[in-house]
Amino acid sequence: MYALDQAMSEQDATGFVVFGSSENANTRYLTRFTTTDPVVFFKKAGETATIIVSQMEAERALRESSARVMTRADAGLFEILADEPDRWKATARMIAGQAGTTLLVPSDFPFLLAHELQAFARVIPDRGTIESMRAVKTADEISLITSVQGVTDRAMEHAVNLIRRSKIKSGILYRGTVPLTSEFIRTSMERIFMAHGCHSQDTIVSCGRDTAYPHIRGEGPLSANEPIVIDVFPKSIESGYFSDMTRTVLKGEATPEIMDMYKTVKDAQAYAAGMIRPGITGDELHHSVVRYFNERGYPCNKEGFIHNLGHGVGLEVHELPSLGPGGGILAEGNVITNEPGLYLPGIGGVRLENTGVVTGNGFGCLTHYEEELII
Repeated sequence: MYALDQAMSEQDATGFVVFGSSENANTRYLTRFTTTDPVVFFKKAGETATIIVSQMEAERALRESSARVMTRADAGLFEILADEPDRWKATARMIAGQAGTTLLVPSDFPFLLAHELQAFARVIPDRGTIESMRAVKTADEISLITSVQGVTDRAMEHAVNLIRRSKIKSGILYRGTVPLTSEFIRTSMERIFMAHGCHSQDTIVSCGRDTAYPHIRGEGPLSANEPIVIDVFPKSIESGYFSDMTRTVLKGEATPEIMDMYKTVKDAQAYAAGMIRPGITGDELHHSVVRYFNERGYPCNKEGFIHNLGHGVGLEVHELPSLGPGGGILAEGNVITNEPGLYLPGIGGVRLENTGVVTGNGFGCLTHYEEELII
């Protein structure tokens, strides 16, 4: 929590306040407490962090959170409500009474609550302190992400094997007597995730020309002789940590254009992995891959390579650091993706994505499933 104290010192603030449920990554990170109801987290300069919870959640919060636990009654909310029935105003008054009169709040702090707080305290927007803290993972956090990635490798292997074992009939992939569909692969992968305490939402299983558009989810029967992009980003239900992975595969015969795109993307991924180290910037990594693609004859604008090289992964699937234009300096302990891709409308797309850790020696890849186009 030193970074919070430092941020408060720089702004001459009396407290740092966060409000939200554990669906909010900043709240979950600071409290290590899971709840669907919003809680108040505050830290006064130089003091132990505190969370304010409902009486129903108090015992569980004491067991789960490393912060000091107060109930809303302890914090005086009910006495305040007797005088001020508007809950937002009453909550603001309670927070100011506990955290002080100059408060730092994160960028996603509720606007209405911040507005009401201004009647009792000076409210200062913080610019990314918690997000920067979250970007550098502890050994325990890396272990949690590694566990999710292990399940992800298993689910990807299952999905690819479904495609590998399929039969081609009139240009369509079949499993037995019925077409193999994007929906069936998504459902099959989700069963594996659920069996291992994870959940995946919006998994991409796109095929053919749809693969030229990175976030089309895909639907219906899968075609032979066409690229199939499988992009999955599951989360552990217990820990809240994500992983992220993409493979592109093809059953049948690939066109020369897809073959060259795949080799170029795979080479670009290896090239980027060799550059990753503490001290390099995400901006430098991204633009090095842009130049690499340009040298291989591929555009990097409205088609070709059209997204960032990668991003941080943790309690959110997309978090700091950014491996894109303006991306800052990488540090040991960052968990990031390395995901170059090429997308050509009318032809198709190819993306390969691994998740790994920035180590003192470079890039420690956590993704172990093979990269092979023709299956």
